This record gives sequence, structure tokens and C-alpha cells, in this order.
Amino acid sequence: MTASAEKIMNDALRLTPVERAEMIERLFQSFDNHRKAEIDAAWAAEFESRLDAYKEGKIKASPVEEVMARINKR
Repeated sequence: MTASAEKIMNDALRLTPVERAEMIERLFQSFDNHRKAEIDAAWAAEFESRLDAYKEGKIKASPVEEVMARINKR
């Protein structure tokens, strides 16, 4: 890794978990991803599966504030 890339990495590691996740997403989107439709379909199926499980009482939901607080503690 170049010195400038190493500095960027070190700076990124000081971000909050949410900021790092946003950075990862933007970097990932910067690639020419010919499988985007396939990936989007897989995420949609995962969402539907989790929503169905929630509706059936198989999993519980947490308020977004609690989730974000847990993430930011890491």
C-alpha cells in the first residue's frame, strides 16, 4: 500500500462505524459492477425473508436509536 493510501486507511479507521460503512459503500459503488442487478435482487430477497420472519414473530425489531448506539460503541 502506498504512503498516501496508508494515511487514508488510518484516517478512515478513526471514523465512526456508520461513517466507515458509508465509505465502504461508496468505494464499492465506484467499481464497474456488472453483477449489480444480481446483488440487488439478493438483498431484496434477504429483506423480504427478514420482514416475513418479523411478521411471523420469529425475530424481534429494535428501535433505530438503540441499534445505532450499539454500532457506535464498537
